[in-house]
Amino acid sequence: QVQLVESGGGLVQAGGSLRLSCVASGSIFEINDMFWYRQAPGKQRELVAQITSRGNTYYTDSMKGRFAISRDGAKTAVYLQMNSLKLEDTAVYYCNANLRSTPHGSLNNYWGQGTQVTVSS
Repeated sequence: QVQLVESGGGLVQAGGSLRLSCVASGSIFEINDMFWYRQAPGKQRELVAQITSRGNTYYTDSMKGRFAISRDGAKTAVYLQMNSLKLEDTAVYYCNANLRSTPHGSLNNYWGQGTQVTVSS
């Protein structure tokens, strides 16, 4: 069993900041890439940011310069620092990871349950 648990969401005024956290636990041998996605009401889920096991990062254009993804030293947690938040950043933010549970096991994908971020004017 693998769990990804997000935290840190909440209500923030436009221009403010939030830091999301996601901790992976359970039967984990290694975690490769970790991601943050978001889904706004009535919209499709979209990629926010990605970080590889080596620490390389990728951001969707609209988040560049405002959001920063990072991982802890043990590489079982991923964070999303969100600055200069806009009304359109309101969404449920999901953590996602590709990981192996055993040394020679397959690479499987897991989702967290999501954390709500609401940006108010």
